[in-house]
Amino acid sequence: MTKQIRQLDRVVIRFAGDSGDGMQLTGDRFTSETAQLGNDISTLPNFPAEIRAPAGTLPGVSSFQVHFADYDILTPGDAPNVLVAMNPAALKANVGDLRRGADIIVNTDEFTKRNLVKVGYAVSPLEDDSLAGFVVHPVALTSMTVGALAELAVSKKDAERAKNMFALGLLSWMYSRPYDSTLRFLERKFVKRPDLVAANIAAFKAGWNYGETTDSFSVRYEVKPAKMLPGTYRNITGNAALSLGLVAAGVRSGLPVFLGAYPITPASDILHELS
Repeated sequence: MTKQIRQLDRVVIRFAGDSGDGMQLTGDRFTSETAQLGNDISTLPNFPAEIRAPAGTLPGVSSFQVHFADYDILTPGDAPNVLVAMNPAALKANVGDLRRGADIIVNTDEFTKRNLVKVGYAVSPLEDDSLAGFVVHPVALTSMTVGALAELAVSKKDAERAKNMFALGLLSWMYSRPYDSTLRFLERKFVKRPDLVAANIAAFKAGWNYGETTDSFSVRYEVKPAKMLPGTYRNITGNAALSLGLVAAGVRSGLPVFLGAYPITPASDILHELS
């Protein structure tokens, strides 16, 4: 079917789910795809404050926000235009930040009675009028991912874990992102597990194809590249920038630099970068 293509100048997307749902990886890959397209970008990873809080609870929600535009931007944005909520906790923790009319993509498979009770929902927000001010897209992310991988030699648990790649494929289709680099990334990341390479790539493609074929998403969006001066640009995180600053401080002061830190997300990246 032919889908309408709408031009936008900027978008703020927030991926949210349990700390084990791979939201940081999903956001990072979407950001890399966006950088290759030439948009200006600013991101905000948000990690749980607790060490692996119980699954499905508010303290365990992890999110990654990306703001991209066809002009120079300076912040990761305030109110997201799109929220991808992998479970009820992710929805409840983030829905208050959304602007009216925002798109909400929810993983309906996780909206079980048990998960709703965990975060204090007496009734599913998908069944009452509490989300009336938003455009809600119910998507059975987990079960569709498992179904897409049914012919592959992977366990059900590994198949369910690939649901973040299904979500990434869908959002990549929705916002016309290039994806060849993500397929190559998955091949490198799981090089020792060819079964996981096949599973994650299949999940990604299933998400892309779902966007292309379903009636639930009738519009695709495009954000044109930003106008930038010619040159070589670096996509850098705050942790990497801090590490470079520590190295530069040591060199310029002529003094040895000592960092004492505990290896835990998100601080581990600083140790990796310095080493």
